[in-house]
Amino acid sequence: MVAALHDGPLPYTLRRSWRARHLRVVVDPARGVVVTIPAGSRVGAVAGRRIAASFLAERESWVRRHLARQAEQRATVARRGPLAHDGSILFRGIEHRLVFVPGAPTARRSAVLHDGGAAELIVRLASRDARPTAAVLEAWLRDDARIEIDAAIRRHAASLGVNPRAVSIRDTRSRWGSASRAGRLSFSWRLTLAPPEALDTVVIHELAHLRVFGHGPAFWALVASERPDHRQWRRWLRDRATELHGALGAEPSP
Repeated sequence: MVAALHDGPLPYTLRRSWRARHLRVVVDPARGVVVTIPAGSRVGAVAGRRIAASFLAERESWVRRHLARQAEQRATVARRGPLAHDGSILFRGIEHRLVFVPGAPTARRSAVLHDGGAAELIVRLASRDARPTAAVLEAWLRDDARIEIDAAIRRHAASLGVNPRAVSIRDTRSRWGSASRAGRLSFSWRLTLAPPEALDTVVIHELAHLRVFGHGPAFWALVASERPDHRQWRRWLRDRATELHGALGAEPSP
């Protein structure tokens, strides 16, 4: 759908959700502008489009600002070049050069080595490994994310007085992490692309939910007790979401 706004046409997706309580708009890195209407509002299709267009008109400057920021981040990813020798990707908040070298003749799987001093990721490609480069890098980054997230959990779980039952690493699009009332935590592997402080902030956020569900004052006080600068790193992740999701040139997978 397209809304005719003051600064020109604006494509958007209109969806209904039983979970939504209010009309809302998000600027998703993959789906673009999405307007959500509560499914129980009994608004017809024509009225829904009219309401969505009016809602977008009120928030046009905010929406276009976010779209411009996302376009800038896509340009940043494009400037880093393809996943090839002398290309680069973000890793732990720092741009790392990609260096490709042949693997050992007997190697069946490609490997990645991190040279922190030179800010390089050295990819040893095995001739028997048929995986695309993006898959090789993603597998290694997932493993690194698991190590870093587990370490952050060990640092903070005891002082927060919680003990998660299970931790999974995924590639979610809308959340960097989540927590269930059953004590299960889930995190995006893409957090390892961000500065360690940002990863630490998300881990603390989800651990805190094991004590306090919701985002009231008690919850934020608990988060701040472990990470007083959490707002800075939450903002960093929000502002760089498009860049992180586009890092390997692929849409998020389960």
